Amino acid sequence: MATKESNTRSFVLRIDGETMDALEKWAADEFRSVNGQLQWIIAEALRRSGRKPRAKSKREVKNDE
Repeated sequence: MATKESNTRSFVLRIDGETMDALEKWAADEFRSVNGQLQWIIAEALRRSGRKPRAKSKREVKNDE
């Protein structure tokens, strides 16, 4: 199986129990892990604020070649 190089970094997050409970429920409702839910929340917030450009679609990448 081919491996994909990852640029993922880890960090420790402290969160209060009530917020964690809500996050776990939200993640379960969307069939994600808590980690996956946090990654989605952060990526969505960055996109909405204009701080992270949207990824190019395969069609756009092909047209750029």
